[in-house]
Amino acid sequence: MPELPASDHTDGTRFFNPAAICPEGMPPARLRYLAILQWQWNRPKSDWPAWIENPTPTGDPHALPAPDTVQLTFIGHSTFLIRLPRPDGTALTILTDPIFSQRCSPLPFLGPKRVRAPGRRLADLPRIDIVLVSHAHYDHMDLPSLRAIARRGDNPLVVTPLANARFMRRTGLKRIMELDWWQAVASGGIRITCTPARHGAARTPFDRNTSLWGGFMVQDEAGHQLFFAGDTADGRHWRLIRQRLGAPDIALLPIGAYEPRALMERVHTTPEEALSGLRQLGARHGIGMHFGTFRLTDEPMDEPVTRLAKAVRDAGLPPDTMGIMAHGACRGIAWDQPNDA
Repeated sequence: MPELPASDHTDGTRFFNPAAICPEGMPPARLRYLAILQWQWNRPKSDWPAWIENPTPTGDPHALPAPDTVQLTFIGHSTFLIRLPRPDGTALTILTDPIFSQRCSPLPFLGPKRVRAPGRRLADLPRIDIVLVSHAHYDHMDLPSLRAIARRGDNPLVVTPLANARFMRRTGLKRIMELDWWQAVASGGIRITCTPARHGAARTPFDRNTSLWGGFMVQDEAGHQLFFAGDTADGRHWRLIRQRLGAPDIALLPIGAYEPRALMERVHTTPEEALSGLRQLGARHGIGMHFGTFRLTDEPMDEPVTRLAKAVRDAGLPPDTMGIMAHGACRGIAWDQPNDA
């Protein structure tokens, strides 16, 4: 196991969610593994389709974003292509938690399988400058996808929380920057800050929480901010992020993989909690992710989207306060888009 730095979220051998984020702590690992095994043994039959076709993609990921906008392309799950305009007329391109594989699993023949293709093929994307990898779970750190990015020759900077580089060193990616929570790196005219998340990490039964998890706040030269939450449960970190870094203009927040609640409430948000997180962050506009690609938990496939829309209505907010993008959709969003949240 790697030797971990001293901080309020590690005991020197493993990371954990500190009381400032998760006051009730996590259940003992032995009890949690037992509960997960019991759940897997008794899981209800899936109502997810074996396959669903994506809508026809809209927009052009290669187009330069207009001034004062950010261009987003939703690939699927937690994978977004983000393009930020530069003063010289070019664009900086960021890819988040890239997964283009058929399964999110250590084995190519077992584990959660896609029910839909990536909204865009990796081969159809523009040159990638920066890759953000939020943590080591297989649906967020997909090594085959990272190897494919390395083979493209883009030589992107990979930004990830502490102790994750060791998983990625054999992918062929050469520039990997590890950050602790609240640490930042500047590249290509933007500043990327690693932010807390209420979650966990593992790639085997033997390395639980030996690597850190987190989200990222991306700030451009004009001070505009886009927040990518990674994977997280609800918690006090929303307000901490706003207090330390200011409100983001746009927030990409997870809305799926929340049932059964007794098991998932400490690692994944419901759509209602994601909307609450948006409001605590003070973001003007929210976009849901982490839904409708892999069946990881027990909620119906379409439920996160319908519950999110209902939560927005029930809160009396404008319909575009927070919603989703269709798989493969590409569109520009104005930084100053109003939001009454």
